[in-house]
Amino acid sequence: MKGDFGSMVWVNDKEGHEYVCTVDRKHDKAKDISDLSEEEKKTCMDVNILVGTERW
Repeated sequence: MKGDFGSMVWVNDKEGHEYVCTVDRKHDKAKDISDLSEEEKKTCMDVNILVGTERW
């Protein structure tokens, strides 16, 4: 990532929680949080914090 904004992806963990993360271009098709590097995982935010628990 090194100063690059990279790409935003929506990924899930094993429990089905959704996260939005900033990733290097090589991971811009990732669907599972385990596919991300440790550095990328640090950028992830739980989607429920952003939009609440209700679906729209």
